[in-house]
Amino acid sequence: MKIAENLKKFREEQGMSQRELARLVGVNQTMIAHIENGLRIPSLAVSLDLAEALKTTVDELCKGA
Repeated sequence: MKIAENLKKFREEQGMSQRELARLVGVNQTMIAHIENGLRIPSLAVSLDLAEALKTTVDELCKGA
């Protein structure tokens, strides 16, 4: 799943931990881990928050999906 791979890539490029990203987005670290492992698909609202926190777009997070 590309969202999982892209989320991890963008997060690591920002030098951010899952916990830091979760805090910025307002979710728990487990949810970030589940998204990165392909166990959950984020809602549109969470996707928008993830994109903003990672200084990218939802399109870029979904690219290749």
